[in-house]
Amino acid sequence: VQLQASGGGLVPAGGSLRLSCSASGTIAGISVMGWYRQAPGRERELVAVITSGGSTNYADSVKGRITISKGNANNIVHLQMNSLKLEDTAVYYCNAKRFRDMYWGQGTLVTVSS
Repeated sequence: VQLQASGGGLVPAGGSLRLSCSASGTIAGISVMGWYRQAPGRERELVAVITSGGSTNYADSVKGRITISKGNANNIVHLQMNSLKLEDTAVYYCNAKRFRDMYWGQGTLVTVSS
């Protein structure tokens, strides 16, 4: 499974940004896709995930501001980020779970400026 992320960039506080992730390769069997992030000096943490059935899970810190959704194809997920805060600055990693294996994208930098 290969994951290609896009959509990162520089955005002012309060602004919006949309990340997208596309899975390719052996995608049959992917049960969960989502996003994690890692800020400088901090551990990687979950942002949001969505199951193949459409169930979602969010970090408390992003609830109400960030929405994960599937694209037209089941191998694409989007992360709509609104009301961005300085503390949302991080490298965002796309993630997919296929049976017992976890796959990671290359990461896309999101910088929220004051």
